[in-house]
Amino acid sequence: MFYHGAMSHSQRFVPQDRRPGRGAASRESGRFERLHYEDTSDGWDIPEELPPLRTSVSDERPRSLINYVASPDIPFDRTINPYRGCEHGCIYCFARPTHAYLGLSPGLDFETRLVARPDAPEVLARELRSRRYRVATLAIGTNTDPYQPIERDRGIMRACLEVLRDFRHPVAIVTKGTLIERDIDILSDMAGQGLARVGISVTTLDAGLARRMEPRVPSPARRLATVRRLSEAGIEVRLMVSPVVPALTDHELEAILAEGAEAGASAASWIMLRLPHEVSPLWQEWLAEHYPDRAARVMARLREMHGGQDYSATWHTRMRGEGHYAQIIAQRFRKAARRLGLDRDLPPLRCDLFRPPPRAGDQLSLFDAT
Repeated sequence: MFYHGAMSHSQRFVPQDRRPGRGAASRESGRFERLHYEDTSDGWDIPEELPPLRTSVSDERPRSLINYVASPDIPFDRTINPYRGCEHGCIYCFARPTHAYLGLSPGLDFETRLVARPDAPEVLARELRSRRYRVATLAIGTNTDPYQPIERDRGIMRACLEVLRDFRHPVAIVTKGTLIERDIDILSDMAGQGLARVGISVTTLDAGLARRMEPRVPSPARRLATVRRLSEAGIEVRLMVSPVVPALTDHELEAILAEGAEAGASAASWIMLRLPHEVSPLWQEWLAEHYPDRAARVMARLREMHGGQDYSATWHTRMRGEGHYAQIIAQRFRKAARRLGLDRDLPPLRCDLFRPPPRAGDQLSLFDAT
């Protein structure tokens, strides 16, 4: 049945035995939905065991792929997403609210009802061939992780990388997925030409905390091993301490940086926990379930940094907050990064090598023929 208005906790909460390996605890409808749905008894007094939630994948045929952004506080202006939703299930993921645009829940739907875009490589190549296109670094992984588990079977990210390699197009990738090691052959070739770099996110070194907070992400130790493998292959890696969670992971900041430096990272960055839109209630549900003794302290720190709100989207401060606590974290990061040699700016990726590859039937120029 359906009704108007917000659901109560008991109506939208999914029992723990039905969501093994999931980050969110509920599947409330997105903020754009006029109607909200709830389960109700059919009147029969018969015990019913519902199965665990499974991951489902549907396909989308995009007309365009490159998404242009105009945020003044990020170092790129275009992104692509091979997938919508992310099976990694990180409870803090700031991309969860994007599932509301699909009429789906930013909670459990975000990590169980995924959308793959199998035509992405062809659409990307078409857009890069446009005479109106002007090259600049393309970011992948800024919304949902391109190396989440379904990439192993679908291979859409690898096919997109092949397009970028063939066009000699610069790319910056952010991931928690160790499946990126599969693509070292492409990435090392591109990195050798100044066309690729990778950011690996490590939120905590505590495997138990990571399993609860990022349920389907490889362990912290495994991600650090990926940093090492990429670095040894000549690919510059930025260690991303992201997000820093007040009263939960903030004490690990220096240790994470030290482990990243030892693994071969070239630089480092950090971002404070962000709770836009539906992420805040989902995060607070998670805290109440897993860390009830720290919930009030975590939220108090976050509100201190955002003028009393759970989150503020103000440019230039939204990713790190303001106030005394935010300043302390920033100072600790700067000191540790400087000591470990991770405080340097990586050189910009090259745009001057960009050239659409010839297609079958294209007439080569005299310069190409020589």
